[in-house]
Amino acid sequence: MFKPVFLFTLIVLLNSLMSDAQRTIVSGKVIDAETNEPIPFTNVGFQHSPVGTISEMDGTFFLSTLKGTDTLFVSSLGYQIMKLPVQTGKEQHFTVKLVPATFTLDAVVVKPGENPAFRILREIYARKKQNDPSRLESYHYRAYTKLRLDLNNITEKMKDTRFLKDFGFVFDYMDSSELFNKNYLPLLITESVSKMYYSKNPPVNREVIEAFKVSGIENKTISQFSGRMYQQMNIYDNFIIFFDPGFISPIADFGRMYYKYHLDDSATIDNHWCYKISFRPKRKQERTFHGFFWVADTTFAIKTIQLRVSADVNLNLLKDMVATYNYDQVNDTTWFLTSEDLVIDFNVFEKAYGFFGRKTAVYDSISLDHPVPDEITRITTDTYVEENLIDRDESFWESNRKTPITLEDRKVYEMVDSVKTVPRYKLYYGFINMLASYYIVAGPVEYGPYYTTVSSNPVEGLRLRVGGRTSNAFSTKIMPGGHVAYGFGDKRLKYGLYCQYMVNNNPRRTAYVGYFHDIRQLGKSDNAFLDDNFMVSLLRRNPNYKLTMTDQFKASYEHEWAHGVSNTLKFNHQVIYSTEYVPFGYFSPEGDTVSASSLSSTDFTLSVHFAYREKFLWGKFERVSLGSVYPIIDLDLTYGPKDFMDNKNEYFKLRMKVSDWIETNPMGYFKYILTYGKIYGSLPYPLLNLHEGNETYAFDALSFNMMNYYEFVSDEYFRIFAEQHFQGFFFNRIPLLRKLNWREVLNCNVLFGGLSEKNKREMVFPEGLTGLDGPYLEAGAGVENIFKLLRVDAMWRLSYLGKPGVNSFGVRVSARLSF
Repeated sequence: MFKPVFLFTLIVLLNSLMSDAQRTIVSGKVIDAETNEPIPFTNVGFQHSPVGTISEMDGTFFLSTLKGTDTLFVSSLGYQIMKLPVQTGKEQHFTVKLVPATFTLDAVVVKPGENPAFRILREIYARKKQNDPSRLESYHYRAYTKLRLDLNNITEKMKDTRFLKDFGFVFDYMDSSELFNKNYLPLLITESVSKMYYSKNPPVNREVIEAFKVSGIENKTISQFSGRMYQQMNIYDNFIIFFDPGFISPIADFGRMYYKYHLDDSATIDNHWCYKISFRPKRKQERTFHGFFWVADTTFAIKTIQLRVSADVNLNLLKDMVATYNYDQVNDTTWFLTSEDLVIDFNVFEKAYGFFGRKTAVYDSISLDHPVPDEITRITTDTYVEENLIDRDESFWESNRKTPITLEDRKVYEMVDSVKTVPRYKLYYGFINMLASYYIVAGPVEYGPYYTTVSSNPVEGLRLRVGGRTSNAFSTKIMPGGHVAYGFGDKRLKYGLYCQYMVNNNPRRTAYVGYFHDIRQLGKSDNAFLDDNFMVSLLRRNPNYKLTMTDQFKASYEHEWAHGVSNTLKFNHQVIYSTEYVPFGYFSPEGDTVSASSLSSTDFTLSVHFAYREKFLWGKFERVSLGSVYPIIDLDLTYGPKDFMDNKNEYFKLRMKVSDWIETNPMGYFKYILTYGKIYGSLPYPLLNLHEGNETYAFDALSFNMMNYYEFVSDEYFRIFAEQHFQGFFFNRIPLLRKLNWREVLNCNVLFGGLSEKNKREMVFPEGLTGLDGPYLEAGAGVENIFKLLRVDAMWRLSYLGKPGVNSFGVRVSARLSF
């Protein structure tokens, strides 16, 4: 099974990715033959071909095409034209030395005038709506996609390391890239053939994969992410999303604020008179590209565009990228993407190991404004694998490849199959899998999570825990698991048992039942560390005496109706025991306090989850949401019947959460979470809403980071969490901070709550616990992307400062690796 974190890393490196065909790749540098100074903005292209580019400020250039000719044409104003022989289908590097031309010129008068590129840009803006493919009501097409992954920044010394001593043969496949000036070792190659369907009404955006293979490995999980799901770029959008960051499109309505444009050339391409316009950023470190595009006259639709990420952009994993997109006219009014070619350099640190991704895709059989077939509409997932058809023989691939597979690609298939036969491969794969999933796999069982083995807290003292579950080698339908723990301070044994049964994996239908006798922190967010995570012991800012022993039986059934739409029916019975630090006491009719050793509750919950076009990473049992570009809505309806399994009162709970993130380019993105809850009926405070405190130094977006546990309780509340990630918008303009690539972030947390008199009188509150008389406020300002990983927030508590044991200021840290 590909565990979620490991799979996510693989997919981030694959799904934006890219591949080779029989391409001609030419790179190099243009310099003055007399002074050896670089010559920027030189026209470099293949003779008698529309494929070309312009050199950078340092004179460097790069061309990659399937349509290369045998002659490279280089020209620049003030220099003699140069023609160089090229070997098609190979990668070559040139140092082009242009000889200055000597002219005798008559006197000229220069008058100010408009940049000729601006007139063409205005025509592009005026016709964007009619050229934008998103205006279409429906379309479908067939796609062939080839992806390849290479390990880069490697050296010959690696083969002598103990770690790789059994894999020395793979270095026979090592090569070098002139584009990025790095050695690389091919690792992985995939091919897929699929059909894409799109419709506005009914809303459909679906990929049906007809054939797929990964370096000789057939795997449905990887197949789900082989296509265009995470790379649906629309050049006509003002902002182009590559992974997390949004880049300003060179044909954005406000592009002239961010780019400099130059009209380079004009030519006939595929019977269309076209203009070539080059562009480059006006300022450093803004999320912009440099490159060129060809635009057709009359329709002013983009014919070809090449984008390259500016070298100084504030990015992490995405070190460099070159993307080329080609469009063809499908009918009198519509142009459509017919091919794309990407080369991406993924690297966290400059000299550390990284990855090249290569993608080549060809789209044909394009059909516009035809209804999506009913059988496709009824599919409940965005990516569907036709399992009966996916296993194809080589004759299928030979007839369906839209670009020829190279000798190097064939060697990759051979190499990866050979690697899998090395005994150490399974050992290394198991170790990586352990780091990613937090479980150690041993045949039919998995031990873990290993980070809960040893921990400590003031209630239990030193705590040792042993837990595990069955692996996929045991079953892919049923997964029993459990744990046993012992506290050397309270000298008590804790344990838990559970079992999960998968009725269906996609769409997801699963049943769960479990029983636990263990300590638990009430009033903790779903995003917080587990109570016995060793990190809690390291990051705790207050001694945690508020842990509570509970007996809990819970059962649930999750039923996914369609992609991103599901219901979960839950049953929960729990007994919560009082402690020395959190005692339970009731008010007697005489007004005295009567102590109690425990309280119990039993209820049923119906949960509704709606997330349009939500993305997931999944294994056989677990599934991790990657979110959605649309708001996500969660609704919980809970009912506790009176006199049922020790319930003293009847109650009803409602909880609704709406979350979303919104692109605010060029100033990053805005994230918010809105939560409303209300409880009908009378309940003791442990069963009301104990607001989520955080007594660690770790930042938690789902809790109140300056609030302690057991500070506030409500039976009706409304919470607003808002966070603005500026992505370096301000720091990039400060010379001393620019090179650090730090990014600014602001956040605020607001809570409104109420507590009825009957719930105040239901149970005696422990010391420090109160209702809310006014809004609770906290805010923070932070810096993220420190060492490309860390985030540090300065937090201020702005209300209820008179309560004992609270601080008005604090520092919180978190770790997150992002683009």
